[in-house]
Amino acid sequence: MTDEKENRIPLTDLLVFHQLTRSLTSSFDLDTILRTILEHMERIIEAELWTLLMLDEATQELYYAIAAGGEQAALGDLRVKVGEGVAGWVAQHGETLIVPEAEHDPRVRNEYPSKPRKVRSVIAMPVRGRKGTHGVIEILNPRSDQMTDYTIAILHILADHAAIAIENARDVTRIQQLSIIDDCTGLFNARHLYDVLGRELDRCRSLGLPVSLAFLDLDQFKLVNDEHGHLVGSQLLAHTGRRLQELSLNRPKDLCFRYGGDEFVILMPETGRKDALAQATYLLHALKQTVFPIMAGLYLKVSASMGVATAPADGSTLHAIIGVADTRMYSVKASGRGQVRGA
Repeated sequence: MTDEKENRIPLTDLLVFHQLTRSLTSSFDLDTILRTILEHMERIIEAELWTLLMLDEATQELYYAIAAGGEQAALGDLRVKVGEGVAGWVAQHGETLIVPEAEHDPRVRNEYPSKPRKVRSVIAMPVRGRKGTHGVIEILNPRSDQMTDYTIAILHILADHAAIAIENARDVTRIQQLSIIDDCTGLFNARHLYDVLGRELDRCRSLGLPVSLAFLDLDQFKLVNDEHGHLVGSQLLAHTGRRLQELSLNRPKDLCFRYGGDEFVILMPETGRKDALAQATYLLHALKQTVFPIMAGLYLKVSASMGVATAPADGSTLHAIIGVADTRMYSVKASGRGQVRGA
């Protein structure tokens, strides 16, 4: 009969999991969670290198999100395709892989062809939750006397905790994004504009830099709804939002917002009057030249009136800047539409 004491988990391991659980549930920041996982891996098993690869679902590649052992920089640009190498095999099959003698295993050679560290043995296990595999934990060259069933079981528990924490963090991020994203256009909404503009005004004020904002209102948009219906109108708004975002890619710091109805805002951090007016003019001209395919046989174009304001010249508060840009936009509408007006 097996001694009951032999099946008891040591108090030190229980404390490690207690600390792990507290750490993982105290934050929804993904980077913090990943570092916490790595720190606890180092406590559980002695090895030369611990890594955590995350899955990029768009490319079906694994990338080294974090690594201990002084090789974070060396691994940062490496990618492992699902199905290839050790990590790729684990991600594809959703199973733990233990390679006690790595020298002749082709999966090891495929994944680490240029790694400066000689790979003698590997433990790799999936970080798998209710929504699938999110990544792979890899431990290179662990001490041979620690590659026991008990240690592997402990690592599996850690991986399960990691998967739950990662999914929770991503769920919170999605919820936060939904609260600041406009459903129709996919752009940021007015609520987020106020938050971002307030922060940008404070930041640029402290740095002595300008902030500009363009307020855009589509011309005679009501006619689209009256003639084609609100469904077509919503589609045209969505196309317009995406087009504004595409046209703003030449300025990575700029942000696009749907303010409400057929009104949009382009925030231009660290941009003075002259450059803001030039960018707004470019946006309006390109937007007016765009033909949007709405449905079979129906193609529509839009025109817009734009007002541009710049802080601190036109005001130092978010309400002042939005108000000035809005007023200038309405002055364009009153004088013929389809133009840009600055100071």
